[in-house]
Amino acid sequence: MSARWIVATLIALGLLGGAYAIVLAQVGGERGIAPTASSSDIEVRNIKVDERGDDAEDARSKAWRDAQRQAWKRVNGPPISDGQLSSMVSAIVIQRERVGPKRYIATLGVIFDRQRAGRYLGRGSQARASAPMLLIPVTASAGTYTAFEQRNPWQQAWADFNPGTSRIDYVRPSGAGSDSLVLNFGQTGRRSRAWWRNTLDQYSAADVLTAIARLEHQYPGGPISGTFVARYGPNNTVLESFRLESEGPDALPDMLGEAVERMDGIFEEALTAGKLRPDPTLSFGGSGQVDPAIARLVEIGRAIRARDAAARRAAEGGEDTQGSEGGEGTQPAGPPAAAPSSFTVQFATPDAGSFDTAISSVRAAPGVGGLSVTSTAIGGTSVMSVRFTGSIDQLAAALRARGFNVVQGANALAISR
Repeated sequence: MSARWIVATLIALGLLGGAYAIVLAQVGGERGIAPTASSSDIEVRNIKVDERGDDAEDARSKAWRDAQRQAWKRVNGPPISDGQLSSMVSAIVIQRERVGPKRYIATLGVIFDRQRAGRYLGRGSQARASAPMLLIPVTASAGTYTAFEQRNPWQQAWADFNPGTSRIDYVRPSGAGSDSLVLNFGQTGRRSRAWWRNTLDQYSAADVLTAIARLEHQYPGGPISGTFVARYGPNNTVLESFRLESEGPDALPDMLGEAVERMDGIFEEALTAGKLRPDPTLSFGGSGQVDPAIARLVEIGRAIRARDAAARRAAEGGEDTQGSEGGEGTQPAGPPAAAPSSFTVQFATPDAGSFDTAISSVRAAPGVGGLSVTSTAIGGTSVMSVRFTGSIDQLAAALRARGFNVVQGANALAISR
């Protein structure tokens, strides 16, 4: 008997260790690319330069001055001297360079200080910014869809992007820790508003943007074609798509950088057109503002219920009056309605479907005025706070009537099916 117990214990420990290793493999490893700091300075990237000089340093200086002039032309700056131009440059970003004894070939970025360059370029109109948008970059290559599971060039391109002058308020996760578990390609296809509300709350975002890059390699080391799709919201609505080509792996970062700029333009155009309005169902029942149309429907429903209740009370009052003619007076008024109370309810959530079903069933129980999920644990036990008009015994009875197995504790319930 003791030998069997030892074998069973070893097997259990082995399974536990294997499960721990699986979880560790999912959240550990070399993951995560920290986004660059957002700055309102004016940045111009992907400037090609090729200059010769007396030596390497002379060639570099000539190339950087040429890059400054090219960048100034791109932002439609007026003619000024090289000295004035240099005084407005706060940084030169080296994207790629090759240095020879007397030649300098590079792809550079130039950052102009907005305070100094603003008087020449104008401040521009302060357009309305979007609500915080959670960005999920997805790479599709060789039949595999990757978000934050491992570092990839598309994630790197978005991390390098400076959204300081963009009208979109991006929330860019680094991809470290649990990001690879919560934000993956499968998540972008979910339709559950309850699931999305909890995910967005973790990142303090109002809605979600999905940037998909489908990369096709013609052959190893050869040209790469990319199809890019900008999507929005839990419904994964397609905003626009486009295609770009690169000559090979060395030119891939430039292509992805250009794609990020175009994606940002697509999202800004959608914001201008009114397409990036946060989904009201993502904030319903939370701290956000409810859509006026939905709020109006709720008010109408409450008014109908109040009218029906008043009609029933009037009918009951009439019957009582008829029955008491010549005898006793009217019946005393009943006790006032109880104020809603909050109760903690734990519920088993082995999968996402059971999570959604439990929330919908509890919300539909009689007497429930609302609920909020305080802890989500798919594959374990989640927790919600339920506002209920009545006692905890009445809430337990209402949930049993909905088909739940209920275990009652001190001001808390545990339900399962």
